[in-house]
Amino acid sequence: MDSSGLYRDITDSAHEAPGWVQSAFEAWTEYGLLLFGLLFIAVWWRARGRRGPRPLALAVLAPLATALGYVASEAVKSFVEEDRPCRAVARAAVSLVPCPPPGDWSFPSNHSAIAGAAAVALALAVRRLALLTVPLALLMAYSRVFVGVHYPHDVGIGLLTGGIVAALAVLALAGPTSTITGAMRASDNPAARWFTGPGSAHRA
Repeated sequence: MDSSGLYRDITDSAHEAPGWVQSAFEAWTEYGLLLFGLLFIAVWWRARGRRGPRPLALAVLAPLATALGYVASEAVKSFVEEDRPCRAVARAAVSLVPCPPPGDWSFPSNHSAIAGAAAVALALAVRRLALLTVPLALLMAYSRVFVGVHYPHDVGIGLLTGGIVAALAVLALAGPTSTITGAMRASDNPAARWFTGPGSAHRA
């Protein structure tokens, strides 16, 4: 795959953007994944008050599925060993953030894999969240190219890898996890009952 031409176009546009836009992308690419972490907590807390074990199971699985998406991305990265475009692409604009050191490979983008996995896992837990999580994941992927540390094909494959792995993990584990969360909710252990919540008379 060669997306170096598109990489140059995007990084050139990044240098032509206003300073506040550059700063916003630099902040987002560095800290944006924390927003997905906050969404994990919010979805789990919401699920504690939902009837039946499945909503809670999907909420619990969201961060686990995201972690599996990251592991899959890291496994591919260590096998492919593609150098970063901020070193490899001739006549490209200087990256807005420091270029990762040699040996920190480029393909696929771990940030994009995490964002893609989180977007899918959260949307499976609360469907309407897809309207928020999918744009956030796409923005995270684009930001990695914008600041100059990934090729476009890195982030595209990263999103797909994370999203597919997360979806498969949730589908495979939702049943067993529902059984576990249901048992925890019915147990006499105070910590388990606090974690799973009391449920609700309202349907999920």
